[in-house]
Amino acid sequence: METIQHDPRLLYAILAPLVGASLVMATGKKPNLREGCSVLAAATMFGIIASLYPAIKAGHVLKFTMFQLLQPGDGTTGLSLTLRADAMSMIFAGAASLLWILAVFYSAGYMRGHHEPNQTRFNTCFALALFGAIGCAFSDNLLTMYFFYEVVSIVTYPLVGHHQDEEGYTGARKYMTYLTTTAKGLVLPAMVLIYVLTGSLDFPTNVHDGIAGLGAANRWLVTGAYAACILGFAKNGIMPFHSWLPSAMVAPTPVSALLHAVAVVKVGVFSTTRVMLYGFGVDTMNAFNLGIPTAYFVGFTILTASVIALSKDNLKARLAYSTVSQLSYIVLGVALLTPTGVEGGLLHIATHAFAKITLFFCAGAIFVATHKKDISEMSGLGRVMPFTFGAFALASLSMIGVPGSGGFVSKIYLLVGSMDAGQVGILVILVASTILNAAYFAPVVYTAFFGKLSHEDEHHLHGEAHPSMVIPLCITAVISIVIGFWPDLFLNLVKAVY
Repeated sequence: METIQHDPRLLYAILAPLVGASLVMATGKKPNLREGCSVLAAATMFGIIASLYPAIKAGHVLKFTMFQLLQPGDGTTGLSLTLRADAMSMIFAGAASLLWILAVFYSAGYMRGHHEPNQTRFNTCFALALFGAIGCAFSDNLLTMYFFYEVVSIVTYPLVGHHQDEEGYTGARKYMTYLTTTAKGLVLPAMVLIYVLTGSLDFPTNVHDGIAGLGAANRWLVTGAYAACILGFAKNGIMPFHSWLPSAMVAPTPVSALLHAVAVVKVGVFSTTRVMLYGFGVDTMNAFNLGIPTAYFVGFTILTASVIALSKDNLKARLAYSTVSQLSYIVLGVALLTPTGVEGGLLHIATHAFAKITLFFCAGAIFVATHKKDISEMSGLGRVMPFTFGAFALASLSMIGVPGSGGFVSKIYLLVGSMDAGQVGILVILVASTILNAAYFAPVVYTAFFGKLSHEDEHHLHGEAHPSMVIPLCITAVISIVIGFWPDLFLNLVKAVY
């Protein structure tokens, strides 16, 4: 595996949304130009990241050092803010950058259709969130990852509190309190401990080694640092530090889509799994028996969040708890430490992203067109909004894991991974959660297409939301199915990780 130093494309990739945010602020009084700048930034970032794919597929690792904070010496590797692109980072970066393009068009339709205030601030923070997310994806060490992780927390705070009312402020305070407290109270001390134990925070180029010297350190100190990282990256939605996520649903729906599919939660699970595989490493995790206990720990989140989702009538709340559950699939797969389990977990980063953003896009389109939020009010709406609810149905199939969908591929890998690990309990958790997935998604689709449209809705509802919203959600829905038939684009990257 050849390492190529000083590849400036990594820097350009994170600068694209940063420059885009500046242009959005400069053109805020001209909405069309403002949104055009967002589209340009998103397309530029995706183009740069796509240009990295051939080199990564060929087995290269690309690096770029931004700042050297502490020079190497005295048994340490120093501290730096360094970017790195490899197979694992490309899974997250590729999906996020593509979805940002579609999210820009969708957001423009939603924000204008719903006459939302502060649209310039919204678009600016949206771009800055992608700056943090891609920076996190391209982190070469734990310090760089922590820096960009915190950037995402800060720049998404105004998005959660966008409406500037009591509900918005309460949700935003809870959001910020949970995410910054856990990061500073758990991850930061764990970083200090790891550096004291090893003299390094640098990730190796393979998943077996972990940070140099960590496997030879005291077992209990390493286990404590590991637990702090699993819980401290609270954007991963693992219980008990998950309740910020449903509370953040007070934000506009494009923000919910950003939180649940593109940036925030994926930053959480990516950081968690990156540290598991490249921070602690497969060999150390096996030696200290850290993997399987983690799998059962997050299995509790998978089942509990699914049961809670069943009880929610509000569509966004049901989707929020679905996200809490589905994120733990990713951590569970990696925690199995088998090649197939790890591959299933990492593949679920992409399959979940396309399906879940579709579902939130649909929720927003339904709200803009009908002003309805509760599932019980959506009887018969599938005949009024066939494209929106058809897309919802397709994305639901992927979330459930129906054959022919992207979610089916990742879940099959997870099931096989659990059998390879000899963990019948994990297999039962995965099967039970799939049944629960069907139980909370199927009623939404059934109510919409087979329920009776009320007399009032029959006379007052006139069809789909604006095409700028409907077209992106149809595209993401189709992609969530297409991945099931042609998963090789992501599978090639996933298989290169282990």
